[in-house]
Amino acid sequence: MELTEDIIYMRMALREAQIAAENGEVPVGAVIVYEEQIIGKAHNQVEQLNDPTAHAEILAITQAASALGDWRLLNTSIYVTKEPCPMCAGAIISARIPEVIWGMDDPKRGGAVSLFQILDSPALNHRPTIRHGLLAEESYEIVVRFFKERR
Repeated sequence: MELTEDIIYMRMALREAQIAAENGEVPVGAVIVYEEQIIGKAHNQVEQLNDPTAHAEILAITQAASALGDWRLLNTSIYVTKEPCPMCAGAIISARIPEVIWGMDDPKRGGAVSLFQILDSPALNHRPTIRHGLLAEESYEIVVRFFKERR
């Protein structure tokens, strides 16, 4: 597989997901890129922070907004290992992130295309470009391994 920028950024998100798994968190990682620079990088920390909003996307959005000094994350892309949940999809819309790329779809909790179509809702003021399935198998394997080890 050719190492495109998309694959490089998604592999960084996969490393974040692995860190989450090692810390007993659901293995999701996110990376936000602005002008080929990483301005946000995080993994799920719900258990560690005892915070139900401490999803990888939310934490990465907070970092990126701080890095840019603006809550509007224009001209950015977010790479996530798993389809954003409804909360994270809403945060992506609120932050005006123009491009969302993820690995595995989440048919049980997905807030982007699988269960809810928040990122493509005509009722909302922002609709990002969506690309999914990038390194989906690797993303899926981390999640399956995590839950298999916990059972």
